[in-house]
Amino acid sequence: MITKTDLNSLVKNYETTDFIANDPIQFVHNCKCKRDEEIAGFIASSFAFGNRKAFIKVLYDIFNCCDNDIYNYILNGDFQQLKGTYYRIYKDSDIIALFEVLHKIYTKESGLEALFESYFIEERGDKYDHFLSNIVDIIYKYVPPNAGQGFYHMIPNPKKGGAMKRMNMFLRWMVRKSPVDVGIWNFMKPADLYIPLDVHVARQSRTMGLLTRKSNDYQAVRELTLKLKEFCPDDPIKYDFAMFAFGVESNKK
Repeated sequence: MITKTDLNSLVKNYETTDFIANDPIQFVHNCKCKRDEEIAGFIASSFAFGNRKAFIKVLYDIFNCCDNDIYNYILNGDFQQLKGTYYRIYKDSDIIALFEVLHKIYTKESGLEALFESYFIEERGDKYDHFLSNIVDIIYKYVPPNAGQGFYHMIPNPKKGGAMKRMNMFLRWMVRKSPVDVGIWNFMKPADLYIPLDVHVARQSRTMGLLTRKSNDYQAVRELTLKLKEFCPDDPIKYDFAMFAFGVESNKK
């Protein structure tokens, strides 16, 4: 199994500002205020699957529609400019549905931070999966009837046992403070986070002897997070970006 020293060396090499330009978190760093950062992070993380260059290109088109004022664009509630925008299984109706849900969250739920904070306080500790389920239940309450399969891929149901990679990545961005993550939410600690498990991280963690479960599901997320806590109890998810970037680089060889 890989050693703590080796993992920390990967963090030093890979978790640097150089990687922001090619990562979806760039859209968070482009924002000038906290409100815009959290909304941009939620949208950008929802698209983070498949080819990075492809979904980042779509995200540029989406954020250009917002005129760099994402909060007021969400509040306005008119998302017709997004018609014709799509990415893989995400149709324009799914993308507009995501924006309509965010409009409801900021007009009826006091925003993303307030929503996540209220349920985290209620379900802290070993009930992390319940915490995410409660968040998604609120999101689903506001989903318009024309939303299709693409929307439910953006925001999957944790009750089905999936890894919830994109939502865990969003939380990493919001909670951790690092050269990459912005760390603007204080109600959670980095120690509370769970690993955003994608194919690169899963592959590397098994190669490194950190993960034994074969499926990339919630149980694998829990197993890997607990293993990483043995190396760094206060900030186990600091290894996420390092394993992801190392996995991407290794895959190119």
